[in-house]
Amino acid sequence: MPFAPSHPVPHEGPPRRGPRHGPEAARAVEIERTLGHAGRDAEIARGLEMGLPGADSIVDRTIPTFSRGELPHFAGIPTFMKAPFVEDVRRCGEYDVAIVGAPFDGGTTYRPGTRFGPKGIRDISLLYGPYSFELGVDLRESITMCDVGDVFTIPANIEKTFDQITKAVSHVYASGAFPVVLGGDHSIGYPTSRGVAENLDGKLGIIHFDRHVDTQETDLDERMHTTPWFHATDLPNVPPENLVQIGIGGWQAPRPGVEVGRDRGTTIMTVTDCVEMGIEAAAERALEVAWDGADAVWLSFDVDCLDAAFVPGTGWPEPGGFLPREVLKFIQLIADARPLAGIEIVECSPPYDNAEITALIACRVICDTLGCLVRSGHLPKGRVS
Repeated sequence: MPFAPSHPVPHEGPPRRGPRHGPEAARAVEIERTLGHAGRDAEIARGLEMGLPGADSIVDRTIPTFSRGELPHFAGIPTFMKAPFVEDVRRCGEYDVAIVGAPFDGGTTYRPGTRFGPKGIRDISLLYGPYSFELGVDLRESITMCDVGDVFTIPANIEKTFDQITKAVSHVYASGAFPVVLGGDHSIGYPTSRGVAENLDGKLGIIHFDRHVDTQETDLDERMHTTPWFHATDLPNVPPENLVQIGIGGWQAPRPGVEVGRDRGTTIMTVTDCVEMGIEAAAERALEVAWDGADAVWLSFDVDCLDAAFVPGTGWPEPGGFLPREVLKFIQLIADARPLAGIEIVECSPPYDNAEITALIACRVICDTLGCLVRSGHLPKGRVS
């Protein structure tokens, strides 16, 4: 019988190697060391000053008595990603990005509830920190962001609400801050794009993610969430030829809207178009159309462009939409390519949302858009890449 040692014999194999990251992970790990901590340190100092140093029993002396800043994620006032609330909207131009809520669902034709969309998106945004591993961006170290609260919408009057939203978006855009609008139903697409267009000498292009064309003139005898792009492309400097619609399909595309798109020369890409040509090629095509002769491009993202399995909390869920990773890749390519005028996220309806997953994808689209704008040097504005 062979001798059995009482202690294990050390393994005599090749020397241990370092971690074998994948290519994206390897880049991300190296980029992280370059990001700095000035924003985090300033947030900690502000928390200790305004929230009082923690109790004597607290060992970590960066923890204040009152919650201020990112941690703990479950505490604090739910502004978007805990950005500072700026009550005086005249100061929004002091920040690189301004979050604006548009709590309105008076344009909804079936399931209401998107008036609670801004609140739902803000609530789930507390789950996120400012750092993205894959993108190699820490928003806290790169840009300043504020939340100016909600537009005062008028539940019983869609036209007065449109005027309120236009004035709000115009104010933020003119201030120099990058507007991020939390909807609200998709009727707000008309007043938001109008608010940007009135500040431009040249043309405004629109990149529109949706399962529905939203280009008919009226619905139920009014301008509704099915009509924003008819009226936006009636504006003198928002040509229909610069409207590209991505993800359209299913059984909820009213024929009057299809007729308008055909007559006006808009560009439509279905989910199948995008998947078969490849997301990279589809993004290139979308950018080509929207930016053709335009001075700026507005990004309008309807959460129902994703498959209904991923966005139960919306008014018109439709099977067959994008997968989250497809749409996030698409968004990243668009934001990396050129500076955007702003972004709106619409049709998030918390009353129908299971486990807040619809609000979560809405928040993620915003974060990835901002991260790629930062990564590519498009934010802060005027920065050279």
